[in-house]
Amino acid sequence: MVKQISAALFLLILVGFIVYNEIDKENEASESTSELTEYDVSGNTEQEGTAMTAPNTPGGLEVGDQAPDFELETLDGETIKLSELTGKKVILNFWATWCPPCKVEMPEMEKFHQEYGDEVEVIAVNATGTESNRSDVASFIEEEKYTFPIVLDEELKVNNDYQVISIPTTYFIGSDGKIQEPRKVGPMTYDYMLEVKDALE
Repeated sequence: MVKQISAALFLLILVGFIVYNEIDKENEASESTSELTEYDVSGNTEQEGTAMTAPNTPGGLEVGDQAPDFELETLDGETIKLSELTGKKVILNFWATWCPPCKVEMPEMEKFHQEYGDEVEVIAVNATGTESNRSDVASFIEEEKYTFPIVLDEELKVNNDYQVISIPTTYFIGSDGKIQEPRKVGPMTYDYMLEVKDALE
């Protein structure tokens, strides 16, 4: 009788141990899949993608928040101060030359800027602190002939203020200086920008 109880206890402990191990393995698997995968694309800008992280990644400023003010230098050596644009609608885009999805949306941004630049300010904040060389930014913009303002975030302070955790990320600021539409993570289309333009006040 004692041997039967001992055997049953041993079997129960063994089953419990196996179940515990399986649950632990599943937890590790789910944790590893939920972690962001980072890609070094600094040497290859031809890679395809939609965004550097998933669009539903938590974080970032919310609708109704006051857009943090900043003053950054443009490629032309002038400065842009966000608070001086109060009264205008602003599309504030965060990007870098090494980001393939950013390159996908920039022609769309240029088309929008050419047609609606008098209604909406399109400002592209380059994450200059992540670039291998500042001159790469100027060369890229000149080569592609983009005309919307490019400002240089050398110390990534503005990226941090806007809690940008992946690029491209875009914020939509109303004439009241507040974020009026949910941020967009991933490349924008021309049609998407049209929708946002009409939604902003």
